[in-house]
Amino acid sequence: MNDKAIFDTEHLIPTYFRLALPVVFSMVITLIYNLADTYFIARTNDAMLVAGVSLCAPLFTALMAIGNIFGQGGSSLISRLLGAGDRQSVRRVSAFCFYLSILTGVVIAVPMLLLRGPMLGLLGASAETYRHAEAYYLVIVVGAPLVILSFIHSNLIRSEGMSTLSMIGTVSGSLLNILLDPIFISVFGWGAWGAALATVLGYALSDVLCLTFVLKKSNALSVDARKAHVNGGEAKQIFSVGFTAALTNLASSVCIVFMNQFLLPYGDEKIAALGIVIKVTMVVQLILVGFAFGGVPLYGYLYGAGERAKLNRLLRFCTLFMCGLALAESAVVFILAKPLMRVFIDNAAIVADGAVMLRWQIAGMAFCAVVLLYTCLFQASGKALQALAMSLSRQGILFVAVFLIATAIAGYRGFLVSQLIADGLSATLALAMYRHEMRIGK
Repeated sequence: MNDKAIFDTEHLIPTYFRLALPVVFSMVITLIYNLADTYFIARTNDAMLVAGVSLCAPLFTALMAIGNIFGQGGSSLISRLLGAGDRQSVRRVSAFCFYLSILTGVVIAVPMLLLRGPMLGLLGASAETYRHAEAYYLVIVVGAPLVILSFIHSNLIRSEGMSTLSMIGTVSGSLLNILLDPIFISVFGWGAWGAALATVLGYALSDVLCLTFVLKKSNALSVDARKAHVNGGEAKQIFSVGFTAALTNLASSVCIVFMNQFLLPYGDEKIAALGIVIKVTMVVQLILVGFAFGGVPLYGYLYGAGERAKLNRLLRFCTLFMCGLALAESAVVFILAKPLMRVFIDNAAIVADGAVMLRWQIAGMAFCAVVLLYTCLFQASGKALQALAMSLSRQGILFVAVFLIATAIAGYRGFLVSQLIADGLSATLALAMYRHEMRIGK
């Protein structure tokens, strides 16, 4: 495979969209299956079922974070190795990430099963929601190795320029999930257990397809166990970038736990509203994530090849494009907040609470776009400390600090505005670090 044919750096914008659009499409399908879970669960009009499943959202985000240690950490290194023309190292790194991710999934599943009681308590399960939360939790934990593995090859395949094949693997699993959701939840009446089973089976299909693409289509990636080793420098790069990527997801889980715990005195209906709001907010956010992460192979390739001027030009375009897109998406969701809530549940109180939450949650999405883009840049270029700072800002330490101060001062109103404030501060930090660390000539 010819690297120049994959990454046409003379036509940066078309190359960027060729890489990013399949990722965005994958994200859209992922959104649809996430919304399908929420839709079929919420249409039962059982607020406790909705709340119970919503409480487990941080669990799934945590598994995603673990997968991203190897998926994003490995793909960042692989993109730079491809830019430098080192195919042998690419094979070793990809095999290492594949096998270690499987082992990690098995190792973490055991204590999570043994400690499910304390874990569900930490997630905010009440006496009314515990049964539903436990059913969802158990299936997801048993399927943890499959969930984690799905983030490996979907990322590594993109690093070689095969965004379309990565999209096919992701979309196929999502479509299976969408197909199984109404059967398991509504027809069989399996509730939370059925929603979780549909999710795990969807990820299993994605794993099989992506593995097939690596074996049949890739000229650089490998799953040869004999090649599954890295040197100390490579391990440091994988884990330094990977852990910062994972912290973004883990920090998001912590933030959701904070919000759920804050809402407990206000009743499970508000937790149910927040669960739907988070899913709807993903409609805006994951499209932005697709455009940000879709360019990662190109960012890493340009950085590894020393093409700093081209990288700088690409980032200027991406910043303007993503901020404009975020504003347009947010305006639509802001106007349609109540109808969007009604799509999921026929409960006047939950719809009213959720509409207010939703508008505040999407108010800072242009800031979020900046944070996502420059987090991806720092990860792709191996700037682990800068990526770490981003991971601990918008939905991490900075958010928690803002949340605690805002709720202490203004109670529930502070809860509503805390994400907007954290978004603005995080975007300011991202641009300041970019000017300091990445600008040409410094």
